[in-house]
This record gives sequence, C-alpha cells and structure tokens, in this order.
Amino acid sequence: MKILYKISFIIFAACSSGSLFAQTSPQPNLKGIILNEQKKPVDYATVVLYKAADSSIVKTSFTDQNGVFGFNVSAKGTYFYKASNMGYKTFKSKTITLTDENQKVDFGSAQLVSSTQDLKEVSIAVTKPLIERKMDKVVMNVSGSSIMTGSTALEVLQKAPGVSVDQNDNISMQGKQGVLIQLDGKQTYMSSADVANLLRNMQSSEIETIELITNPSSKYDAAGNSGIINIKTKKNKAGGTNGSLNATAGYGKNFRGNTGLNLNHRTKKLNLFGNYNYGKTTRENIITIDRISNGTPDTYFMQAGSSLRKQQNNNFKTGLDYFINKNNTIGVLVNGYFNHGTEASKNNTLIGPSFQKVDSTLASNSLQTNKYNNISYNLNYKSILDTAGSEISADFDYSKYNGNDGSAYENDYMFANGNRIRPVNYTRNGTPSKIDIKTFKIDYNVSLSKTIKLEAGLKSSWVKTDNDLQAEELVNNIWQNDVRRSNQFVYDENVNAAYTNINKQFKNTSIQLGLRVEQTNSKGNLVTTNTIVERDYFDFFPTLFVQQTLSKNNQLGFSYSRRIDRPSYDALNPFVYYLDQYTYNKGNPFLKPQYTNNMELSYTFMQKYMLSVGYSRTNDVITEVLLPDSAQKALFQTNENLAKNTSYNANLNIPVQVAKWWSMNNNLNVFYLSFEAPDLAGVALKTGKTSFQFKSQQNFIIASGLTAELNGSYESPLDYGTLRIKSRYSIDAGLSKSFLDKKASLKLALSDIFNTYKNDISSAYPGLKYEVHQKNESQIGRISFTYRFGKEIKPARRRSTGSEDEQNRMKN
Repeated sequence: MKILYKISFIIFAACSSGSLFAQTSPQPNLKGIILNEQKKPVDYATVVLYKAADSSIVKTSFTDQNGVFGFNVSAKGTYFYKASNMGYKTFKSKTITLTDENQKVDFGSAQLVSSTQDLKEVSIAVTKPLIERKMDKVVMNVSGSSIMTGSTALEVLQKAPGVSVDQNDNISMQGKQGVLIQLDGKQTYMSSADVANLLRNMQSSEIETIELITNPSSKYDAAGNSGIINIKTKKNKAGGTNGSLNATAGYGKNFRGNTGLNLNHRTKKLNLFGNYNYGKTTRENIITIDRISNGTPDTYFMQAGSSLRKQQNNNFKTGLDYFINKNNTIGVLVNGYFNHGTEASKNNTLIGPSFQKVDSTLASNSLQTNKYNNISYNLNYKSILDTAGSEISADFDYSKYNGNDGSAYENDYMFANGNRIRPVNYTRNGTPSKIDIKTFKIDYNVSLSKTIKLEAGLKSSWVKTDNDLQAEELVNNIWQNDVRRSNQFVYDENVNAAYTNINKQFKNTSIQLGLRVEQTNSKGNLVTTNTIVERDYFDFFPTLFVQQTLSKNNQLGFSYSRRIDRPSYDALNPFVYYLDQYTYNKGNPFLKPQYTNNMELSYTFMQKYMLSVGYSRTNDVITEVLLPDSAQKALFQTNENLAKNTSYNANLNIPVQVAKWWSMNNNLNVFYLSFEAPDLAGVALKTGKTSFQFKSQQNFIIASGLTAELNGSYESPLDYGTLRIKSRYSIDAGLSKSFLDKKASLKLALSDIFNTYKNDISSAYPGLKYEVHQKNESQIGRISFTYRFGKEIKPARRRSTGSEDEQNRMKN
C-alpha cells in the first residue's frame, strides 16, 4: 500500500501543478550533531529514530549544513537513532529515555567512520541528485538518471538547466548561442553542425556528468561567449579488474538502440582502461514553410517536407597510465569514432499568387550519405612537486579527421495540372573533407603561501581544414561539373596562448585575478576563385572572481570575464547547400570574430539555494540569420556579424526535499536579449524581448531499489536575431530498478510524453514574411539494462587531454 501511495503522488505531480508551502513545526526536543573523520559537519546525512523496545521506526530526518539533526517527540519511552551517509559505515547511537513529554535531550556529537567497500556495497550507497550547484558551475549527474537512459548526448543537453536545443540542433545557454562544447575538458574543434552530429551519435550510457560553466576563469580557452558545457564521459575509477556492460532499445516512430562495454584493470604500477559503444538510430523530421516573396505581384510559397535520417556510430577509447613513482605519472590515450549514415528527404512546394491559388509546383527529392572517421592520440605527464599540492602537467595531442558527404538531388517543376514545365533536373555533390589538429599545453600551479595560490600555463594549437565541394549536373544523360557551385576551401589557424591566475584567501573573502593572452593567425583560401582572407590579431582576456562569506548561510560572489568566439569552420565555408531551388544554406568567409564582456553577481543561501544575475554585451555578434534572395525568390540561411547583442539574465535554483522519498530541483532562467544591425542586407534590424525557461526535476524513492523521475520544461517565446521563436515545452518520465545484489539495473524511460516539443519560427526581419514549423521525432520510449562486474580496490588515475579548444569546429 505504501508503494501505491507513493506512485499515486507521482501520477498526481505529472498531471497537475500546485504550490508547496513550508509549515511551521514545533522545535525539536531531541537533537544531535553528525561529524566525519575530520570532525567536520556532515550535511544531508540520513538519521532514523527507533523505539528501543521493538526497533520500530519513529521518524526520519536529515542533517543540515552544520551537521545538526532534530526530532520532535512527545511520547515517553526509550529511543536510539542510526545515522548513515554515502561512503561511511552506519552509526548506532546510545539509547536515551524520555520520562516527560517536555523533556529535552541532546545526543551530542557522533563521528562517522569511512568504509572500504567492494562494487556490490558501493552500488547500494551511491545516490546523487540529478542537479548539483557548485561555486563555479552547475553539475548534471547523468549516469544515475533513469530519464536519461537510452538518450543521445544532444537529447540529454535539452534537459540541462538553462540549456536549450532547437530542432536544428543549435545549442544555447541562458538564451545565448556561442556555447563552447568540451569533451572531458577538450575542445572538439568541430563546426556547430558537426558538434551536433557528434552529440547525436554519443549515447547517455557514455556520460558521467555534464558541467555548465557560465563564466570560466583564465585557465580555460577564451572561446564561448555564453560559457562552456563540459561533457565528462564515464571513467572507472577503481583498481583491480572491473567494468560494465549496457544495452538500450528505444522506439518512437522508428527503432533506435545502442550497446557498450567498459573495462578497467589496475596494478600497482599500471592502469589499463578502454571502452567501446555502438549505436544505431533512425529519426524522422517534418518541416513546413509558408512564406511570401515580395514583388509585383507577390509570390506565395507553401512548402511541406519530411526526412528520415539513419545513422550508425562506433565510438571507442583506450589508454594506459604508468605510475613512475608516487609523484610522477605518464599516460597515453587513443580515442575515436567511425560513423556512417543516410538521410532521405522529400519536399513539395506549391507556388502561386496567394495561399489559396496554385499555378505551379516543385517536387524535390534528395538522398544524402555521410561517412566520418576520427582518431586522436594523446601523450600526457603529471608531476606532484611538493606536499602543498604544487604540480606541473603537460599534454601533446594529435587528431586526424576524414569525412565524406555525398548528396543527390532531383527537382521536378510542374504546372498546377501536373504537366511538366521543364525536364526533371538532376544534380549531385561530393564533399570530401580533412581536418588535422595538433596541440601542446603545459600547466603549472603552486602554493606561494597558505593563503596564496598561483596558476600559469602555455598552449599552442594548429588546425588545418580542407573541404572540396565537387558539384555535378546531369546534362544529356552525362554528369558534368557544375562550375557555379564546385569549389575548394582550405582554412589554416594557429592560436598561441598564455595565462596566469592568482588566488588570495582572506578570512571571509576569496579573490582571484586572471589574465589570458591569445595570438591568432588564420588564413581562409577559396581555392577555385583564389579568394584569400587572412587575419592576425592579438587579444587580452582578463578575469576577476570574488567570493564573500557573509555568514554560515549567506555567500556573495562576483565574476567578470572577456571572451572571444572565432567563426566555426562551416560558417566560414562559402559552399551553397540546397534543400530545393527556393531554400538553401551558404557560408560566409568574411565573418569576423566576436568579443563579449560578461559580468555576474551571485547569492547563495544555506549552500544550496542560489540566485545569479548577469549582464553581457557582444560586439560583431555572429548570428544565424534567414534572409530573402530577391533575384531567385528564395529564402536562405547564413551567418552574419550583427553590430551588437546585449543580454540581461537572472537564474534561480531551488532544491526542495518534499518528503524523505520525494526530492525536486527547480530552475528558473529569465533573460532579455536584444540584437542591433544598422545594415543587414540593406535593412536596419533591432529586436529585443524578455523570455524565460523553467525546468523542474522530480525524484522519487518508491521502494528499496526502485526509483522514479519526472522532468518538465517550458521555454517562453524568444526573439533571436532575425528569428522569432514560439514557446516550447515537454515532459519526461523514467523508472529504475536495481537487482542482482545491486550489480544490475533496468531502466524504463519515456521522453516527451505528450509529443509537444517542436520548433515554430517566424520572421523578425523587417519586410520578410514566413512561418516555419519543424517537428523532430521526440516521443520515444526506451528500456536499458546495465550490469557492473568486478571489485573496486582504490581510485585509478584518469587524464583529460590537451586539445581542449581545437575540435569544437569539425565534423564527425
């Protein structure tokens, strides 16, 4: 009955909304303090009060940030409590006797003792909240979530607080695009489209946590005007021989599935590790576009299309760490992927003098194929210099990427009665691409005194991309080179950087000053037309962080940083890609880098409730825009430098422990975005709108080993550059059951329960009229099985590598 009672509460929360108000309770008459082995307070330890007579449970409580717990008990009798927390042995108190209902008893302080546990025991204890708020970042714990099971990394990001992913896979944080995506601290050096492709091919089973860093320090690369999203993959941190096996199957309109194996073996001097993941995905996308092309008279277009994307991906990682001695370690790491897929699209466009009258049609079919391969090598070294924690580390990285996109198009022009206006037009493209990345970095940190720490480092990267668009047209049954579209684009970039941070700790204040210096050399060469764009520039990026402790429960923080975003490779690439004659995408080789100044003020209450307010201004902001092509009566997508973007934002994070079996985390992000461009394709643009995003994660403990999750999100209407985006919302649910002595788990999940998540866009560009409706396959049910084996002995070393900035702009 208790299980049914809890389930009824979960169903009620999914189907209705309400407010929860704290009620005033009498002061506890039984209290105590829980400490760890260092005699420091343990917060959120579970304390259960028992009757000594029959060991029945009376009440349950949690310790606060000072380790204090309390019970209000009026019944006379003899009592004891048990206290437990992850990584510690359960503590049983002495018994006490209440002889009067107003009697007050202090159990005093109790000290928990850490426990050495094998994998079976650890799996019982570990339960992390989905969202954790830390001083410099927000952490989303993916690995323990049932809702995340079987999802792709891109789908997981949609559920992160303050993060939004639209139907075109553009990622924004706090309403702003320009997010720097890192994998295990490494920048991916891919284009935004290719980063999205990588994340579509990465499974949630590979991810441990996602870190959201809105204002990074000088140690991080200066890229990312809205901050950094660091996706940390799973790393088995145990010694001995251990690992895990997982498999997931999902179905919406189409099947998807993935499986993976993770292995680790550690001896006294050597640590070997590796994993492999395979995934197969089929996804449908539906799009309609209604627009008016201004003219004399106006021309009306009604476009409806669908596409079916099929993708297979293989990701792997292997490496070793050699422990030279207790202070020096050297390691090597090899990881990569080989992926391939197809996308078949069908589009039909009705054309006429009004939406009610049609005089011609265009039927367009296309088949796109892709094949991406990447392999990366890393050599790393770390040395601990003294007992104060000073250390030096170095990384050498080399990555090589090869891709090959192929596209075949068929365009059929007809009158309204079905007669052909002209013969069917056949075209095809081949786009082989190569990317080479070399990076070197060295980091040093030292404690100058008990209250002063210094960080410093150097980094250089060299990136070369080569894209060769080979376009052909079928003329008289012979494929001929289409000189209007064929082209080769070669891009070289070298960035050299140095940084330093100094941190001074006062009694209640911490101040960190930082400076990063970057020198950039780039050369874009449109080989066919011999159009060369070269840039050389030198930039300073200061940072400032201040933390002030007002009291035990109140802390203030302030941060400032200057950042840069260089154009992604696909944005610079001038190639033209057609959906049909009237809809296409093209790059802009003349894009300039954008510069942003960010400021943020934060307030933390009781170390868990956090409010932050921020301001940023970006000059020459790189923005995706939809513009008219009057000559072709077409609509095209490209990137432009708008004059400026101003942003004000406020973020409120509230975790709530509703009951001992029900916890939630609520995140509200409110922001104002404005864009200005005095001359965008001959028109002055000025837009601005206040919007908000709300996300709520609910976690339920139904029974021993059985948990449930319920997540909901809502994004209000938003203006972004030339785009006016309507509201978006969805609800997800999941259920997780552990068994086989906690070594195995089975998870069920349903994303977008009511199939509501979609993208509806209209024009914010003066004089341009269109309505876009886009719907990806988002309502998907999944089942996932995980089995863990082996015995944990002690933590194993893992390394992030040095190419942290370079791979965020290429394909996979």
